[in-house]
Amino acid sequence: MGTTDSTSTDHPSTGRAAAGRDRDDEGRARNARPRDGLGRPLPYGQEGVPRQPEGVVRRPEESVCEAQRLLDEGKPFHAHEVFEDAWKSGPEEERELWRGLAQMAVGLTHAARGNVTGGGRLLRRGAGAAEKWAAGGELRPHGIDLPSVIAWARELAAEVERGEGVPVDAGARAPRLRGAA
Repeated sequence: MGTTDSTSTDHPSTGRAAAGRDRDDEGRARNARPRDGLGRPLPYGQEGVPRQPEGVVRRPEESVCEAQRLLDEGKPFHAHEVFEDAWKSGPEEERELWRGLAQMAVGLTHAARGNVTGGGRLLRRGAGAAEKWAAGGELRPHGIDLPSVIAWARELAAEVERGEGVPVDAGARAPRLRGAA
């Protein structure tokens, strides 16, 4: 009886493992299905939106600009990845800030998918994390207008919870991270 190499692939273009589990180049489990602009998996073979690369180390200002671009394009799931990279690679004292921003982006993702409970909950959780971080006295870290972003998240959470599952337009409802344009 032979052994099966769990990293061999039936579908080399998708990274899908013969055993039915997608793996990345290092052999870690990673779903290779294409995704839409809100991060939802699409069937194998369909064309999706290019994924945001993970593990990118950027300067904070670059993270803010890239996240804003993605938010404006209606891709809050992808913006969350940028915030998550900043959270994981940034200084310890800023992790709560970036985590809160990532949670707000995921909250917008859920709201755009019509998930009332998840959208409202994550928008509020992210706003709370950012507010807790800002209690240290810094209200405009890296040019981010934190009080406005926190207010945006809480207002959108209330709206989503009143909307009975009606998806919001992620691009139209994106926050202005550095204040009004």
